[in-house]
Amino acid sequence: MALISKKKKIFGISPGLRRYLIKYSREVDIPIHYHELLRYTNSIALYDSKDQDTLWETVFYDESDREEIHLNVKKIYALLKAGGDMSVMEHLYVDRIDLCIYGNTQPFRIRIVNRINDNFDYFYIKNADASRVYGLELEHLLSPNRISYLVHQNTLIEEHIAGIPGDKFMRLHMQDPHLNPIRLAKEFVKFNERCFVRLLGDMHSANFVIDVTPDFEETHYRIRAIDFDQQSYEGKRSIYLPQYFKENNILIELGMKYITPESMHQYQKEERALIAHRFRSSQKGIDDILRSMEHDKISLPENIESLKKDLARHYQNPKFLSCKNMGHVLRISLEQLLNK
Repeated sequence: MALISKKKKIFGISPGLRRYLIKYSREVDIPIHYHELLRYTNSIALYDSKDQDTLWETVFYDESDREEIHLNVKKIYALLKAGGDMSVMEHLYVDRIDLCIYGNTQPFRIRIVNRINDNFDYFYIKNADASRVYGLELEHLLSPNRISYLVHQNTLIEEHIAGIPGDKFMRLHMQDPHLNPIRLAKEFVKFNERCFVRLLGDMHSANFVIDVTPDFEETHYRIRAIDFDQQSYEGKRSIYLPQYFKENNILIELGMKYITPESMHQYQKEERALIAHRFRSSQKGIDDILRSMEHDKISLPENIESLKKDLARHYQNPKFLSCKNMGHVLRISLEQLLNK
């Protein structure tokens, strides 16, 4: 069972990471920053349609601040979604601003609505944590998913990742007659492998969503991480394997029931081959982000020491033992794919 003992430390954006963000157009000047949203004067608990506390609070601003704040967050939405084309703002309004007070970075969630058709979207404004930024960029480069995010100074802007939260899916959708258990179990094996290879930790059921796509014959599933705070931070190998979190037991049991060991190894090899292909396709960007990580501090010395020994034993690869930082550990983990 995977356990995280302490709340993770937040690491600031280093000069090296800042250069990377500027080079790849992730650093963009924005009209409002995280700390300015903290000027709210009141808040109320936000409940879902079944009167369950969501652990988010809807915040309210003085009349003198609200109009300016709403205008500026719409401008950010235009930067995130339309490359700064402000004409998209014409029919949009800010329906709600929520604050998650229990999260590591205490994010604000902005609900944007199109007044013509009532279609809505979300995005997030957060304290910029280097671990999370590295996690977002590696997800963009190495996973099947593209990620849209922006950084300016100490503020991080993230798009909303759509899907059914993993814990909710396991609670409400496992008895769905259209559920394809084999495909879902296969996707969990592949997701488990992606997280382990690129060292994304803490993927219990509340930190990923399941994107369900009905097809004309079958239903397809994609498991997507939504929390990247534990990128290359923890010192235990098990933290980087979703299969060791008790919150994921339903998916784990599904795999044990429907997937043979031979099939599991095949899916693992397939996923590693796909990651290797993405590495080769984006090698310049990946080299740049790894170089930044290798000169950055995003973990504790004891975690680095523990993880490199753990991985050296697991892969029977003594190269891990020479690592001085998490960036180097991750580089060796990825380079193993190319060598094979």
